[in-house]
Amino acid sequence: MHGPTRCVILGGGQGRRLYPLTAQRAKPAVPLAGKYRLIDVAVSNCLNSRLHQIYVLTQFNSVSLNRHVTNTYRFDSFSGGFVQILAAEQTTENMDWYQGTADAVRQNLRHLELESAGTVVILSGDQLYRMDFRRMLSAHRAYDADITVAATPVHADAARRYGVLRTDADGWIREFVEKPTDAETLDRLRVPPETLEASGVEAGDRTHLASMGIYVFNPRVLEEALADESHSDFGSQVIPAAIGRHRVLAFVHDGYWEDIGTVESFYLANLALTDTVPAFNFFDEEAPIYTNRRGLPSSKINACTMSHCVISEGCIIDDSTLSRCVVGLRCVIGSGCDIRDSILMGSDYYERARTERDARGTDIPALGIGKNAVIRRAIVDKNARIGEGVRLVNEAGVREASGENYVIVDGIIVILRGAVVPPGTVV
Repeated sequence: MHGPTRCVILGGGQGRRLYPLTAQRAKPAVPLAGKYRLIDVAVSNCLNSRLHQIYVLTQFNSVSLNRHVTNTYRFDSFSGGFVQILAAEQTTENMDWYQGTADAVRQNLRHLELESAGTVVILSGDQLYRMDFRRMLSAHRAYDADITVAATPVHADAARRYGVLRTDADGWIREFVEKPTDAETLDRLRVPPETLEASGVEAGDRTHLASMGIYVFNPRVLEEALADESHSDFGSQVIPAAIGRHRVLAFVHDGYWEDIGTVESFYLANLALTDTVPAFNFFDEEAPIYTNRRGLPSSKINACTMSHCVISEGCIIDDSTLSRCVVGLRCVIGSGCDIRDSILMGSDYYERARTERDARGTDIPALGIGKNAVIRRAIVDKNARIGEGVRLVNEAGVREASGENYVIVDGIIVILRGAVVPPGTVV
């Protein structure tokens, strides 16, 4: 009889490529689709797969992530389910912080109680996808695999960004290369269309299988794979070393999947949710994405013109024009604003009437977006104060820059969390 499946969600490292969104929070705590956090996707996939024993490994900027997980996911005392935070800790045996994905799991093996586990699912906390892990677990057991790697078909030009695997006709992984760059390697890793079609996938012009960073391990094999302490990362070290020593199976997932690793990928994935029929569906009642229920009032929208927008709870938007925007919780937008192709993360609290001034005696703008602001292709992080008449437009098309209260990354203006942008500012 199989023991329970334990799920381990990796809370991510410093998230340098997602900076400045990760300046004060862990990657999985970054807001998504207005009201969610990235971690909600991973946890919800586990819960919808009827997997209720979940560990979240955290280290960098983890306070808001820990608070969100603790406030959101609670089980009754009789269910046997839990979502438990395992924060990085120094012990008498190990004084180091996590050195990579594999090292994070290695340092927590004693907490996972593997002797009573049937299988261990390891997954990332910063991806957008919907997946029933029971199908992957069924394939893992049916093939008597030691390790199963979830993979998704991608185009050749995208393969360079991921770990790419080559399988035989039966789905066993024969080679795994992390972020291949040369044409010869990419050509060798090309998957024949008939191999994908055997998995029920219409390959089209997708010629490579990219690892999704989702793994199923038999407990004993996981301990053996992590015994080599020089292997700190699953994708670049543990999985390639296991091929040839263990039975490593590929499980092909042919649904929407996006790795939210950069500011640009985060921006594009969010704006894609404003499409009339988005590739990722938050309205799926059979497999919902869960998050913290805040009890906020319904949003109030006065005399606005809106097109393809996602509006979260608790917003007040007055006489403005919005197009292709994701608007987060408690977002207050003054009249006369023109906002397009942008993500507004909203605020953590509402503000009462105020008369605050800065050190120079200048009025500090109210929380939210001030009157007559013009915003294009921007991300406004939480608790920002955008003054009246501000123009965030990047008319010069600058690709990379930074200022006192903003950063431009890949041509996208990012207003920092809690930033104050004085009235009339032009970026």
